[in-house]
Amino acid sequence: MVEQEVVAARGRDLVAMLSGLQGRLTADRALAPLSWLRVGGPAELFFQPADAADLAAFFRALPDEVPVTPLGVCSNLIIRDGGLPGASVRLGRAFGEMTVLEGARLRVGAAALDSAVAKRAAEAGIAGLSFLRTIPGTIGGAVRMNAGCYGSYTADVVETVTVMHRDGRLETLQGAAIGFGYRSSMLPADSIVLEAILKGRPGAPEEIAARMAELVAKRAASQPVAERSCGSTFRNPAGYSSTGEAGDPMALKAWALIEAAGCRGMCRGGAMISEKHANFLINAGGATAADLEDLGEDVRARVKMQSGHDLIWEIARIGVRLPSPVDMR
Repeated sequence: MVEQEVVAARGRDLVAMLSGLQGRLTADRALAPLSWLRVGGPAELFFQPADAADLAAFFRALPDEVPVTPLGVCSNLIIRDGGLPGASVRLGRAFGEMTVLEGARLRVGAAALDSAVAKRAAEAGIAGLSFLRTIPGTIGGAVRMNAGCYGSYTADVVETVTVMHRDGRLETLQGAAIGFGYRSSMLPADSIVLEAILKGRPGAPEEIAARMAELVAKRAASQPVAERSCGSTFRNPAGYSSTGEAGDPMALKAWALIEAAGCRGMCRGGAMISEKHANFLINAGGATAADLEDLGEDVRARVKMQSGHDLIWEIARIGVRLPSPVDMR
């Protein structure tokens, strides 16, 4: 508790130092209400800039030793119970605008929700972005982690991305220069994605809408969409196909390993492995970040023992872990 009080005081000192900004600047800001899973401790310093110039002014005034963590809607993230040290930056509505461009392209602010981008593209007759309809989160997060589903990835549709670096410098990068990988990119961890230009192809709005409806129905049939979850918890094992036919030994999936290890429905505190899809970790009510992370580690241990596979987390876990009662004995 003493450490948390020190962090809160340090955040208040930073707020006093960074006066004159236009956006929302607060110390000791509760993050659980902003988190998809509704868990996590506070941010030492929280900033929601009014616009790009305000963000640049913040970066220029922020002491170099203060770490920066970009946040979206935290749809693929567990914020630990001890909270986030340093400055957490979250873009608001001013960064969520969308503009249709020539050539079946869409300019989108980083704070725009993936699902809203897919709908706007459909209205404009831009095909190829329908997969975003079923991905929870924002475009900024989708770019940073190369979000994807059903065989399509953000990397496939990114033409350019504009980012702001830690020194307040703006840079526009071509998609090929971002270094996309599986659920990753080579963007600096403390840079902030501001906007992207996404390129699709011409299509009939009614056909695109039908495709989106198909994807939404497919997701609802197989995933616990009504629960608090961050989607797939673990990656499918490396070296195995994710599109092979049933019965194909190369079609090994993380959920199958988890189910074979007897983890479907497993609980720890308020955290639970979904009964509907074994690779979904859910807050079934009152879970802490530690409940969720520890249950995931329980699953990894069981799978390792049962099959020899080392499951790799797909959900990011960040922040300070509070000591458990066992740790303090």
